[in-house]
Amino acid sequence: MPTSLTLKNIPDTLYEHLKAAAELHRRSLNSEAIVCLETVLLPSRVAVGDRLARARALRAGLPEGLFTAEDIDAAKRAGRP
Repeated sequence: MPTSLTLKNIPDTLYEHLKAAAELHRRSLNSEAIVCLETVLLPSRVAVGDRLARARALRAGLPEGLFTAEDIDAAKRAGRP
């Protein structure tokens, strides 16, 4: 059986982010809060093979020659000591 929860003293900036996300996803504030909590507290497990397949599909969608391995490595290291 679903249970109710009342949140108090929510910082204004957090409330505004939640409100904006709810509007973007066309959800109520309540539904958006539930989705956010589920995402953090009940993360889904993705099989390694599925994750690799998704990465390969994303990579295949990039224009040829746009990024080199060196470009990607430099971007990962940018701003690191």
